[in-house]
Amino acid sequence: MNLIIQYNLPFISIQAGYRSLSIEISNILVDTGSATTILNADILSTIGVKPEADDTTAQIVGIGGEESVYNKVMEFIKVEDKVITDFKIDVGLLDYGFEINGILGMDFLMKASAIIDLHRKIILF
Repeated sequence: MNLIIQYNLPFISIQAGYRSLSIEISNILVDTGSATTILNADILSTIGVKPEADDTTAQIVGIGGEESVYNKVMEFIKVEDKVITDFKIDVGLLDYGFEINGILGMDFLMKASAIIDLHRKIILF
């Protein structure tokens, strides 16, 4: 899959599934400096992802500051032909000052055995 370079950072599109519904999400940052994957709450709400009483919450800290998130187990996260099922993500607002709909973190990249080739601007699985 080709990486799209924006703001001098690598972005891709993914597909996320939850309770038999799915959505294509663009502007996902591929971030080896992020331990976890986080997706935009507003976008996920269109397929029924919302906070529920048994969800765990957390405060995450990164270059963009501190953010409150809640955890969800997604039915799947798919990048090109690589599908990871029953995948736990963080859900948050992602207000970082530029257009970003999510961060594909090391948790996904490791499970998917991703190879990031910055010279060719591609990600392979």
